[in-house]
Amino acid sequence: MTEVGGIASDRLRSLIERIERLEEEKKALSEDIRDIYAEAKSAGFDVKIMRTIIKLRKMNASDREEQQYLLDTYRKALDL
Repeated sequence: MTEVGGIASDRLRSLIERIERLEEEKKALSEDIRDIYAEAKSAGFDVKIMRTIIKLRKMNASDREEQQYLLDTYRKALDL
C-alpha cells in the first residue's frame, strides 16, 4: 500500500471510485424516474400530485395527520 503524506492512496482511490460508481447509478435511476413521470404525464396523470402522494407515502401517519391539521388551520385562517 502506498502512502503519500500519511494518506493511504490505494484506499483513498478505492473509496473515490466506489463513490463515482454510485453517483453514476444514482444518475441512471434519476433518469429512469424522470422517464416514468413523463410516461405518467402522457397517460393524463398530474405529475405534481403524484410527487405529493409519494412524499406523503414516505411520511408516517402521525406526521401526515399533523401536516393535514396545519394545512387546514392555515386555510381557515386565510379563508381558503
